[in-house]
Amino acid sequence: MATRGQRTKVLPSELNKVCPERGDDPATHPRKMSDFEVVPNLQQSSSSVLRSRRKAHLPTGNNEKENLISWIPENIRKKECTYFVESSQMSDSGRIVCECGYLREQHLEDAAKPPIFLGKEWDPKRHIQEMPTDAFGDIHFTGLGQKMGKYVRVSSDTPPRIIYHLMTQHWGLDAPNLLISVTGGAKNFIMKPRLKNIFRQGLVKVAQTTGAWIITGGSHAGVMKQVGEAVRDFILSCSHKEGEIVTIGIATWGTVYNRESLICPMGGFPAEYVLDEENQGSLSCLDSNHSHFILVDDGTHGRYGVEIPLRTRLEKFISEQTKVKGGVAIKIPIVCVVLEGGPGTLDTIYNAITNGTPCVIVEGSGRVADVIAQVASLPVPKITIALIQKKLSMFFHDTYELFTEGKLVEWTKKIQDIVRSKHLLTIFREGKYGHQDVDVAILQALFKASRNQDHFGRENWDHQLKLAVAWNRVDIARSEIFTDDHECKPTDLHPVMAAALISNKPEFVKLFLEQGVRLKEFVTWDTLVYLYDNLAPSCLFHSKLQKVLLEEREHTTGSKMPRIQLHHVSQVLRELLGRSTQPLYPKPKQTERPRLSIPVPHIKLNVQGSSLRSLYKRSSGRVTFTMDPVRDLLIWAVVQNRKELAEIIWAQSQDCMAAALACSKILKELAKEEDDTDTTDDMLALAEEYEQKAIDVFTDCYRKDEERAQKLLTRVSEAWGKTTCLQLALEAKNMNFVSHGGVQGFLTKVWWGKMCVDNGLWRVIVCMLFFPLLYTSLITFRYFLQLCPAGQEKLLWLLPGHLIPISTPAPHREKRLQALGCLMRLRAFFTAPVVIFHMNILSYFIFLLLFAYVLMVDFQPSPSWQEYLLYFWLFSLVCEEIRQLLYDPDGFGVVKMASLYFKDFWNKLDICAILVFITGLTCRLIPSTLYPGRIILSLAFTIFCLRLMHIFTVSKTLGPKIIIVKRMMKDVFFFLFLLAVWVVSFGVAKQAILIHNEQRVEWLFRGVVYHSYLTIFGQIPSYIDGVNFNIDQCSPNGTDPRKPKCPETNEDDKKPIFPEWLTVILLCLYLLFTNILLLNLLIAMFNYTFQQVQEHTDQIWKFQRHDLIEEYHGRPPAPPPFILLNHLQILVRRGLLRRPATRHKQLKEKLEKNEEAALLSWEMYLKENYLQHQQCQEKQNTEQKIRDIAQRVDVLAELLDLDRVKRTGLVERRLVSLEDQVQQSAQALRWIMQALQSSGFGSGEDMPSVGSSKALEMKDVDPEGKPEESQPACHVLARNLLYPGSHTFRFPVPDEKVPWEVEFPLYDPPAYSADHKDMAVQDPFSPSLESLLKINYNTMDGLIDRQSFHGLYAVQDGLPLNPMGRTGLRGRGRLHCFGPNHALHPVVTRWRRNLDGSIIRKSLKKMLEVLVAQYPLSDVWSLPGGSLEPGETLPLKLKWILRREFWPQFQNLLKQGTEIHKGYLDDPRNTDNAWVETVAISVHFNNQNDVEMKRLNSFLQGCDPELCIRWQVLDKRIPLHANHKELLHKVSVVLGAYY
Repeated sequence: MATRGQRTKVLPSELNKVCPERGDDPATHPRKMSDFEVVPNLQQSSSSVLRSRRKAHLPTGNNEKENLISWIPENIRKKECTYFVESSQMSDSGRIVCECGYLREQHLEDAAKPPIFLGKEWDPKRHIQEMPTDAFGDIHFTGLGQKMGKYVRVSSDTPPRIIYHLMTQHWGLDAPNLLISVTGGAKNFIMKPRLKNIFRQGLVKVAQTTGAWIITGGSHAGVMKQVGEAVRDFILSCSHKEGEIVTIGIATWGTVYNRESLICPMGGFPAEYVLDEENQGSLSCLDSNHSHFILVDDGTHGRYGVEIPLRTRLEKFISEQTKVKGGVAIKIPIVCVVLEGGPGTLDTIYNAITNGTPCVIVEGSGRVADVIAQVASLPVPKITIALIQKKLSMFFHDTYELFTEGKLVEWTKKIQDIVRSKHLLTIFREGKYGHQDVDVAILQALFKASRNQDHFGRENWDHQLKLAVAWNRVDIARSEIFTDDHECKPTDLHPVMAAALISNKPEFVKLFLEQGVRLKEFVTWDTLVYLYDNLAPSCLFHSKLQKVLLEEREHTTGSKMPRIQLHHVSQVLRELLGRSTQPLYPKPKQTERPRLSIPVPHIKLNVQGSSLRSLYKRSSGRVTFTMDPVRDLLIWAVVQNRKELAEIIWAQSQDCMAAALACSKILKELAKEEDDTDTTDDMLALAEEYEQKAIDVFTDCYRKDEERAQKLLTRVSEAWGKTTCLQLALEAKNMNFVSHGGVQGFLTKVWWGKMCVDNGLWRVIVCMLFFPLLYTSLITFRYFLQLCPAGQEKLLWLLPGHLIPISTPAPHREKRLQALGCLMRLRAFFTAPVVIFHMNILSYFIFLLLFAYVLMVDFQPSPSWQEYLLYFWLFSLVCEEIRQLLYDPDGFGVVKMASLYFKDFWNKLDICAILVFITGLTCRLIPSTLYPGRIILSLAFTIFCLRLMHIFTVSKTLGPKIIIVKRMMKDVFFFLFLLAVWVVSFGVAKQAILIHNEQRVEWLFRGVVYHSYLTIFGQIPSYIDGVNFNIDQCSPNGTDPRKPKCPETNEDDKKPIFPEWLTVILLCLYLLFTNILLLNLLIAMFNYTFQQVQEHTDQIWKFQRHDLIEEYHGRPPAPPPFILLNHLQILVRRGLLRRPATRHKQLKEKLEKNEEAALLSWEMYLKENYLQHQQCQEKQNTEQKIRDIAQRVDVLAELLDLDRVKRTGLVERRLVSLEDQVQQSAQALRWIMQALQSSGFGSGEDMPSVGSSKALEMKDVDPEGKPEESQPACHVLARNLLYPGSHTFRFPVPDEKVPWEVEFPLYDPPAYSADHKDMAVQDPFSPSLESLLKINYNTMDGLIDRQSFHGLYAVQDGLPLNPMGRTGLRGRGRLHCFGPNHALHPVVTRWRRNLDGSIIRKSLKKMLEVLVAQYPLSDVWSLPGGSLEPGETLPLKLKWILRREFWPQFQNLLKQGTEIHKGYLDDPRNTDNAWVETVAISVHFNNQNDVEMKRLNSFLQGCDPELCIRWQVLDKRIPLHANHKELLHKVSVVLGAYY
């Protein structure tokens, strides 16, 4: 073996020499805890999260490594032997070793001759010392796979908190949701292939889904190898890093082969480790499939089992930690999984059961696991020494001879105690759980242990539910928690509902909604604030909120970051939804504090004054808004891009169409700002899904009722910022929705006004030109319904022959259809948008004709009347633009309306034309600038003509072409950048070659840009090649302003001297790239744009058609210039009469509450039908059918395999039954022979009973049956192996050896008697014969009553014998007297009542409340009583509870009470020579107004403050001492109460 590490000083500069760095891979660096704030079972697919973690990780890798190098040696130690003593045993190579197992050269230099230890024997406590560890860092397993892990060498005395801190803070592990301790055989063993696969898949599944840690022995053998291979198979089949499983190996350092490669005083980053099984000998290699290793060192070599105490302490420490995630705190649960195993495994199982840790035993794995599994279903009295001996001979073939009689007794006792705790023991049998595998068995074991654990009220149920949510196992929650045994209130689920939302567990959210959680009760103002406080940090919405908070902090004086409030959320949401929406949550004033306890959906909360239900404490004013819990949760889920969660919540929404469109809008806006492309694609895909949902719901509504469906489009949604579905669709640019036939039908209806939509356009034009034709049948109008409530008329327009809507008012109102009158026809015609549009077209053409006439024919120095008319006409256009700018029916404000106005391209064109016209008019009115004014007006005319294109958007044919032109203009703009590069490069080169020092700027521009540009179109300069050069066409010196400067020429013959070949080559290349390449590129871009628009021509036209319809729907009916009359009317109405602007109800209508509620209910009903239809379609989908068939085939295959296993097991059970019957038959025949030999027939009483085969079959066939065990005849608690309050272990006493009458030659119990310094009277500490002879048993011994309630007891060797049998311990233990120790336990009860005084019942029985107490320095609750001091009538513990003045009254209550128990009490303190006997008296208060009970309560309130006293509901799970629970059971039987 190599040198084990000399004590040499390593300088930092020598680090590379001692432990060279073999890789700087950032993945090997320790990670921060902040990088692991996500629960391992939360699957986050966003690559931006990973990138952000990596970015934060790379720069700090070296710092983290330095911190680790400095922290570990300071806090973690190793152990070294400091005294070499030759051992009688030799090493594997035949060399002399020390008692510690190491060679001489593997010790420290001073270990050979330490002067202070000379002549002394080797003692590990003195001769092994701790020193800083020298092995830690990253372990790299060489060979295939190149696997990496973390490792550290620790002392066996290391505190568990140090190791836990290392794992969570320096190794970067998130605290587990579950701790799985896998134990069993340390050597390789054989498992059935099917069982092996089931175990591997189940173990990995439970670890991966719950975010668990798996703890094993860490070596490459036995059960550890099985776990490692299971993890390896999972990693190979998993494609993403989130699937990593934390597998921690805790091994003994002295048994690790090739461990010298791990020694590196400054840390191995990484340390190369070779897994060499062939040469490992008696040592063991580390398993390469584990992720972390804790190597426990006690200073010895080759001794196994050193790590077990530290592993036990570490597992206990971790299980005591509390993990808080998503607002839910859970204690980390632990479960022990057992495969195979030997004697050490039995001790591990026994200790786990004793400590309350549930164990899962895998039957079929061999040895200990199979022994326990075989007897687990039997009653404890039938688990005898003979049975265990038989099972050991069956499963321990090779080592059975090593089991002594004492070992058999010990194993029997431990197995009995293990089986007795059935709630902690789960046997996994192949065939029991079927396809559910081991993961369900493990989780069910935890739930079974939790259900059977003592608790107050709902503590266990809450704990189980929190575990299920933390593990994300909704299947376990459905099968184990939400059963008929427990009825939960919906409000009880609110905390875990919040945890499921934050942790993104949609299946649990769905489950809680099914269990009755009402969102209007769950979603409060505080809940929403809490949810937004816990947004995922990687979420874009979270960063936007942080920006808002930073801006608010900058505007305030405080330096502290403000907390997130809903008005901050509303500010961000308004940016996403568009400024056309009102804030969803109002912003409070500085002195106001938002608070809402009970939100009500779709109902206005008028908050005013100091109402108790006010949202804000306001001194004056009024705030009106809508609180919709479904909307609030839906927004919270959508902004985080949580698809499944949002879909579940959307299914609960009432205003579902507006919700879907709003979600689409939010997602599209977030996608614009998202940096990660994957997340952007997900958001856009989800936005399309919500748009499709809105389309599908609207389609169903439109098919059922067109009128109602169109009302849904224009209904003002209070929940979504007082906007409409149509407005949301337009804001989100949902072209598919807007182009829907129902929406287009509505727009067409608005476009035609009160006229029928089937009127031809030519009829409208004819009637425009000659309006008396309106009174003929040329134009048809819709009829209207006249309603007469209380003498008033209301007009509702209907198509001819259309049915009256369902929402028609009450029957008492008069209804009649009638045609339009003369004035109504005229008004209806000229207010229709289609007529207004064509009249404005006619007016605009006249304006352009007049403008052209003035410019070309009548433009005089002094304006003519035609020109004045033109100016008046333009003034009317300016007034209309001002009206459009200031028209604000929704109260957005001037700034918002201005931004909306200038977003429109045509408005920008109008403003540009008007400004140019005004500029030209200004110049025109000044005589000196008359001509420039005409030029500017000509340009204005051009812009006005371009405005004509907007008119053609109404055309289905020309409208898309205008869109194509607009998009092609963008293509041309980008194309010009490419073209400019070639034009300028060629122009500058040409100018520099041909012309020398051209000083005129205009001719420079011509030569560089203008001529180069014209060359593209074939106008090649004549002088560029020198052939067509004419000196008369240029100016030699550049003095002629009308001629370009001549190129470089010969002074003699005036011939050009520039290199013609070069200019020709440049020209050819220029034309090649511009004419052929760039122009064809432009054509290709145009073609792509055309194809793209052409594919969606119909959608684009229908979408943009709305803008035109909306513009002319709200436009005054008169065309310019007569529109000034309408403007004057508006000015009078709003300026003088102060009437606000109103929007026409056809585009935005606010419904009455009753009508709105009926409409939303109808929409929700159709939405439910849509969802059901979607589910049916998914089931009928071919892929889904294939998956269902595949699943059924798998189930059938499982059933066939299970049937084979069951048949095999049935044959075995029948053989066992047959053997029993043969044995009984043999006994019967033996009895007959004996009877015949004695010449008698015997008596019937002596005849052995022959069990029927049916009885035997019922006994053995169902191994899963749980027979109802009667109470054991012998004491159980008094035989616990570890005596309480000491380190003394009892002698193991199986049930069959408890009675004194049964011979037990091996029985040799230890003696233990504690010295109670606080007790005045106690028997001698050491049971010497002289002192024992002074004690008088079975009588009063002074003040001590040594009489037993069970009569006389035996006395042997001066010591009394426990009347209930052996306990495994002599002496008096912690009791103060030999023999009986008398106690008194009063059981004080009352009926449990409701607030109205009625008695609460459960299972038709009345429920009791019992008085319990928790004394100082005690973790458990108990009855208010205890041991009686000699000469006292009340226990000391009872006196602590009651005031002294109440003692006599309580004694009277005891005398009036009912004695329910008098005798032996099974107490863990009992021994062979001392035991507890008690008297339990029931004191029951039947009347809630009982005077004595009130006095008792008053005296209890004034007792010792260190005591905890409470009235607790009585049931079988109340957390008391086991013997006290037996007393409570007797009380409930006497009173006929529920237990």
